[in-house]
Amino acid sequence: MQQEIESIQKVYDLLIEFFMNYSFQILGAIIILILGFFIGKKLSLAIEKLCHKNNLDVTLTKFIVNIVKFSIIIGAVIIAVGKLGITLTPFIAGIGAASLGAGLALQGTLSNYGAGLSIIITRPFIVGNTITVQDVFGIVEEIKLGHTILLTEDGEKITVPNKYIIGEVIVNSFDFRIVEATIGVAYDSDIKKANSLILEVFDEFKEYISSSAKPQVGIKEFGDSSVNIEYRYWAKTDSYFEIQYKVNLAIFETLKKNSIQIPYPIRDVYIHNS
Repeated sequence: MQQEIESIQKVYDLLIEFFMNYSFQILGAIIILILGFFIGKKLSLAIEKLCHKNNLDVTLTKFIVNIVKFSIIIGAVIIAVGKLGITLTPFIAGIGAASLGAGLALQGTLSNYGAGLSIIITRPFIVGNTITVQDVFGIVEEIKLGHTILLTEDGEKITVPNKYIIGEVIVNSFDFRIVEATIGVAYDSDIKKANSLILEVFDEFKEYISSSAKPQVGIKEFGDSSVNIEYRYWAKTDSYFEIQYKVNLAIFETLKKNSIQIPYPIRDVYIHNS
């Protein structure tokens, strides 16, 4: 029993001695950490407001805010650890060695982060744009360091690793995407009237079609049994297929109502008796 009391007393004395010698250092380190988190939060909020005020891109704003916030916090941690008298040199060396090994093991992931940083800085597209890349298209919902998320008309989310975006051909059509379609009419039809009727159909869909780029209608080619008329217009990406189907139906019904014949292939077959 006496030995246990002596052991407890020794521990108590060590704690008292430790706090007597290092209490101010510990208190200083805690204060530095609290100030670091407080300043980091306040400064990041101020920078975020400034970025929004200047209409800076959402993704770039988040990136700048996070860099500032974590830089201040990491700086505060380094100062606080130094205040406790702990030498950081061995830790930095260990982190460097670990980073080298992690870099070799995660080359693909790091290349995604590098590409994401390039996208954020150069901004070939922003959130809300419609892009086509790697044979997929959709509205850009979010740009992260590792990947970009596209949202389709059907509500599907397509995750594209950023390394497959940088260095590839990117088609950015902003809020719209082009529709190209062809319809054949008979050779004896009034082609100018058919073109005018198709253009009139687009007036019914003004709220879904881009007003800055006017629809185009014209003869694409002369087929075996029809004159093929092509029409092009820009449809909203979030209802791309729905608009396309409705426009096609409206064009078909309009041409039919106005006696513009849509022919089908006709072949003459001759039978020779030997």
